[in-house]
Amino acid sequence: MSKGRLEAFSDGVIAIIITIMVLELKVPHGAAGLAALRPLLPVFLSYVLSFVFLGIYWNNHHHLLQAVRHVNGRILWANLHLLFWLSLIPFVTGWMGENHFAAWPVALYGAVLLFAGFAYFILTRTLIVQHGNDSALAIALGRDFKGKISVIFYAVAIPLSFENSWLACALYVLVAIMWLIPDRRIEKALTDRTQ
Repeated sequence: MSKGRLEAFSDGVIAIIITIMVLELKVPHGAAGLAALRPLLPVFLSYVLSFVFLGIYWNNHHHLLQAVRHVNGRILWANLHLLFWLSLIPFVTGWMGENHFAAWPVALYGAVLLFAGFAYFILTRTLIVQHGNDSALAIALGRDFKGKISVIFYAVAIPLSFENSWLACALYVLVAIMWLIPDRRIEKALTDRTQ
């Protein structure tokens, strides 16, 4: 089965998730000065962090599917599993921002990120099973250090949020920064394969 519909569907779902998040940003009423924006700062910061995470997932999903020739039913379900966890990001983003990064919302935010990370890992392994251990995708992903360390950071941040929610958020930001550094493994593996 062609991968085109999977890519189009995933792009659409991620676009809708981002749209839902931005619609949660409410305009302050009553005052027109910059001071009226101050109470919205936690909501805006949580939005920025979640937007970056969704952008990272979209970008990596795009690169992942560049190395894919075809998909099957298992891959479709693994992709839906990932999209399910990503679809919860607007809820936890809003809850975390509205409650000024309180412990429970920060912990639940981390749990959603943790399960999204697991779901992405499952998707990559399902793709590798379909395409083989000697495929460009398998070679490009290798041991997937960044993926594994991200999941560890999320797992540490969840209980840490009850001790220091700002430190837990710092771990989330650290993971985002780690993934913002371009990951050229898949592009390099595809280029090496064609030469």
